[in-house]
Amino acid sequence: MDKLSGLDAAFLYLETPSLHMHVSMAAILDPTTVPGGYTFEGMRNFIGSRVPLAPLFHRKIAEVPFRLGHPYWVDDEHFDLDYHVRRAAIPSPGSIEDLAQFVSDVNSRQLDRSRPLWEMYFVEGLQGGNIAMVSKIHHCTIDGVSGAELLGQLFELEPNCPPTEIPDIVATTRLPSDAELIGQALLQRVTKPVAITKLAWKTGKSVLDVRKLRQQATTDSAKAALPLTAPRTSLNAALTPHRKIAFSSVSLDDVKRLKNKLGCTVNDAVLAICTRALRSYLIEGDELPETPLVATVPVSVHHHGEDIAGINKVSGMFVGLPTYEPDPLKVVELIKESTKGAKEEHNALGADSLLNWAEHATPTVFSAAVRAYTRLKLSERHRPVQNLVISNVPGPDFALYFGGAELVAGFPLGPPMEGAALNVTVMSYRGVLNWGLVVGAEAVPKVWDIADYVPNALDELLAASGLEPAVPMGVTEHRRKQSKKRLSKSSGATSSE
Repeated sequence: MDKLSGLDAAFLYLETPSLHMHVSMAAILDPTTVPGGYTFEGMRNFIGSRVPLAPLFHRKIAEVPFRLGHPYWVDDEHFDLDYHVRRAAIPSPGSIEDLAQFVSDVNSRQLDRSRPLWEMYFVEGLQGGNIAMVSKIHHCTIDGVSGAELLGQLFELEPNCPPTEIPDIVATTRLPSDAELIGQALLQRVTKPVAITKLAWKTGKSVLDVRKLRQQATTDSAKAALPLTAPRTSLNAALTPHRKIAFSSVSLDDVKRLKNKLGCTVNDAVLAICTRALRSYLIEGDELPETPLVATVPVSVHHHGEDIAGINKVSGMFVGLPTYEPDPLKVVELIKESTKGAKEEHNALGADSLLNWAEHATPTVFSAAVRAYTRLKLSERHRPVQNLVISNVPGPDFALYFGGAELVAGFPLGPPMEGAALNVTVMSYRGVLNWGLVVGAEAVPKVWDIADYVPNALDELLAASGLEPAVPMGVTEHRRKQSKKRLSKSSGATSSE
């Protein structure tokens, strides 16, 4: 029986009726490669054959009475594959927008905590005869690195025939009694004051180190962005349960051309593309701020935190996105400086700080505070902590197959946060960077506008660098002409060209 780490549990405590803490994937599959032909039953059986290989598929949460400690993972003795694997369809020929609408509905509902925390939908009726596999998994069970490991359990390198026999799920953990759970929680509390004192001393020293770094920085732009300094925009609204989703795609080779020309990293180039896309969106809405947006960029600390239990080993750094800057090349330079400062301060503070402090979170207080914050919409009453969350996850550069169906494109989707109603997640696959955008539906109703500006933003950066335009790429390419027309009508969006 495994206890959730503090950070894993924190993703449970953060969840409210309007703040959903699951991550998603919309995978477009070509069923023509399935040996013997595609059937939903075949896909269901394929998933069933993989369930014993990954614990997250067949274990559920066991709460400690009175929330005296973090929950435990236990096997679901009544595991029901048919509850988790579902069949769906959209009117044929379903477009990428139709699929996004379906995924938006799926992401607007929370997972049932009385069962293993995942769902999977096979969506039929897509244009070109394709199908989609839409997954939804709670963040307490997965992060970027563990998500990549899960891909290895589900996807294959060849279109092998999916197995038809489903192994029995044998429960290997015993559901503990309430008395046992309470006893373990009280025992752990005995050592907590000593651990907190040591951690506070270590954190205080790290904060002083960060302060020295900021004092030594020669310019403000060389420093990391700070939380609670973000300008307020339409992105910074309290969430409701409703989500909207959009997709975009650009060529990884074109991003690498830009990276090599300007001497930055792929991640810097992705942040620059996002900055230019958001600049166009904010200009169109007549709300372009005079100061940088603040983006939270998750950082994996699996290497640093190997001695720390749990699945989620992630920290975060704050990066400034200079949407106010009209010069695309200057944007890249500012982002390079901001990410450099963010990395230095993140290292000085300690990559494991978030994980260590999360371990000592008090469940009842944590959950009550988050619910009050959400219910009272307190995020709208102070300076925004951040404007958005943006992640860049490397993926494979070779073909993958799911139940024999070839993966055409995979769009990752992360949760928006209270007061920061936009999450952008980017994942590479076979030379394509696929962008998944998730927003609070009421806060950002025109999320497709942001997605449409992504390939245009890459072209702006390439042109400013003296490079050839990007090669049209991905399943969202048919929207480019529409977005270019809208961009040309925006008075300030092309002022630097």
